[in-house]
Amino acid sequence: MARPTTTPTAARATPAARRNALPGRLSPGMACDTAFRIIARRHLDAVLAQHDSTCGGDPDALHTIRIALTHLRTAIRFFSPMVDDAQRPKVWAELKWLNGQLGMVRDLDVAIERIVAESGAELAVVAELQHWDDKRAESHRLLARALQSSRYRRLVEQTSAWIENGPWSTRRSKDAIRLRRCTLADHAAARLTEWETTLLKKARNLRKLDVEKRHKLRILNKRLTYSIESLQDLFAEDSLAKQKSILKTLRKAQRSLGQLNDDARGHALAASLNGAGHDVGDRFGSRKRERKLLRRASTAYRKLNKAKPFRSSDLAPSSEPEI
Repeated sequence: MARPTTTPTAARATPAARRNALPGRLSPGMACDTAFRIIARRHLDAVLAQHDSTCGGDPDALHTIRIALTHLRTAIRFFSPMVDDAQRPKVWAELKWLNGQLGMVRDLDVAIERIVAESGAELAVVAELQHWDDKRAESHRLLARALQSSRYRRLVEQTSAWIENGPWSTRRSKDAIRLRRCTLADHAAARLTEWETTLLKKARNLRKLDVEKRHKLRILNKRLTYSIESLQDLFAEDSLAKQKSILKTLRKAQRSLGQLNDDARGHALAASLNGAGHDVGDRFGSRKRERKLLRRASTAYRKLNKAKPFRSSDLAPSSEPEI
């Protein structure tokens, strides 16, 4: 696969100057506006850290940057409606654009990796994959161009500036002030309970869901998982084992749903790529594999339903509220 070249210092956008030095860790009594900035900064920085390697065609960097971007988008959702201001739709649309640029390449990487792993050295499949490799190389070139574009640089600058001092941070209504000053512990307990309840409700009908609804369930699972991961600073030592167990359960469900989604995307790619034959498309899943993955996910959700993923009593002690 041809790898596009990049100039590290020129290609990487620099975030807007940050308004304040913030604490390095989250704490339960921290105000939500401070907590949002800490979490969003971490994930935006993680996106930037993988920029050059992703431009160079590194599939691991691509995977990492997608995870960081999803973490960032999840943080924005997690702190809604506090951050729902006039600029948020623009920020969200640009982050969605970037996710779309990354997604096509990642789907091809996963599909090709799967076909190669399952086909071994079958010459017919190897020859047929040349078309997929050509498409992947073209997609990587387009992605590198997007990551080196002025649109990407504006996205980073605008997102960074919005995180630091967007209109959400200065609105003077009573509700806006209340949302900013709400402690992270109170907001997190309410938000995670809400998301957990929604996830488990949707998961009850997992075996009856079509591909699209199953994908939406996977997104709900991912949001809950990533939110708990972002809040790891909060948990008291005696509750860490419990939280790790919950995360392990969520990740098991996530893996199964992710593999089902990869199968669906592989079928779609095989159908859309001219020259990709029926045999290649048939490598993406079977009814037996689907049943096994659905069974694993259902088992994980039953286990999650019996647990208590996040409660205020799990938080580390904190004395006075922090700004």
